[in-house]
Amino acid sequence: METPKSLEDFIKIIQLTPRSVIPEVDRRRIAAVMSFDEKRVIDLMEDKDKMIFVKSEEILGPLTLDKLYKSGFKDFPVVDAKGKVIGILNTESLNDLSIKKTEKAEKYIDKRVNFLHTKDSLRFATNEIIRTNGYYFLVLDSSENIAGFFTVEMLLNYLIS
Repeated sequence: METPKSLEDFIKIIQLTPRSVIPEVDRRRIAAVMSFDEKRVIDLMEDKDKMIFVKSEEILGPLTLDKLYKSGFKDFPVVDAKGKVIGILNTESLNDLSIKKTEKAEKYIDKRVNFLHTKDSLRFATNEIIRTNGYYFLVLDSSENIAGFFTVEMLLNYLIS
């Protein structure tokens, strides 16, 4: 058996290996790890058009909560009257039975807002996750506008699925 002399050789060996030896799920994991340094945040992030922004003065009544829960997301950027992000609302913090139907979103926000850029590598994103102990990041484009969001869960899904 010949030892691979380059990354391309290694990939060819994996591709030629029968699926009974390396199942499809393992092939995807190997590919994810091998391409980790080349992937960018933009490759995994959720686009801004799918995001739901919550106004700081918005009442967390049944209609708002229903909209948030039905979105499938757990975290929502909270904006002030000028549209500036002032925090992140996590739906897990809303599971407390003491929430009154007349309370505003700003009462439950985490004021730590973490940012990444679309061109940041996944390695950089991993370092930021560790440095900030953050789990949710707003992603900025080259003009510093919000382009979407990125989560630890997205990174883990990429690596293990």
